[in-house]
Amino acid sequence: MNKQEEQLNALNDIKKLMDRSSRFISLSGLSGVFAGFTALVGAYLAHGEIANYLNGTYTYGSSIEDLEFNLLKIGFGVLLVALTGGLLLTLRQSRKKNLPFWDRTTKNLLLNLAIPLVSGGLFIVALLLAHPGTYGLIAPSCLVFYGLALINASKYTYTDIRFLGFCEIILGLIAMFNIGYGLYFWAIGFGVLHIFYGTLMYFKYERGN
Repeated sequence: MNKQEEQLNALNDIKKLMDRSSRFISLSGLSGVFAGFTALVGAYLAHGEIANYLNGTYTYGSSIEDLEFNLLKIGFGVLLVALTGGLLLTLRQSRKKNLPFWDRTTKNLLLNLAIPLVSGGLFIVALLLAHPGTYGLIAPSCLVFYGLALINASKYTYTDIRFLGFCEIILGLIAMFNIGYGLYFWAIGFGVLHIFYGTLMYFKYERGN
């Protein structure tokens, strides 16, 4: 090995150390895939709720408020399952790379992710309480606020997350003009896009490493 190659290796080692200290690189692509499939299951359940309501066979009440409440329960259930699975898969990836799971970078990532997410959640709840019957705005709002959260947190992890965020926002804005198809946009944004980007990140950062 000549001197130039040694210098290049040294620079690569320094770059890796800087990445580890400033970015959360233990994020598992498989967690995105898991979240995507979970979202598709949630979309299927929500579609069933809406179909039963429209067909007059709804068993949980007859008002639109009952439907909205059950859609929110499905949404929060999907979120809880996806977060739990993502946490376990990311923790596994962190141990595999022998990196700390909880440090200052992780805190910054979660804080920047949580601010738009919590704001979006409160916005949706307030919207439904103040304007009953607006459940058609849930999916577009979720997609837009989630996209903003990903972009806000992307500086602390892989840059691929930023592009996913842009895709979510664009999809949410399109869904605003297609209210009757919001559930399909929700399934694409949280299901298909997650599976696509999760698979991409897995082969790009994890497989073979």
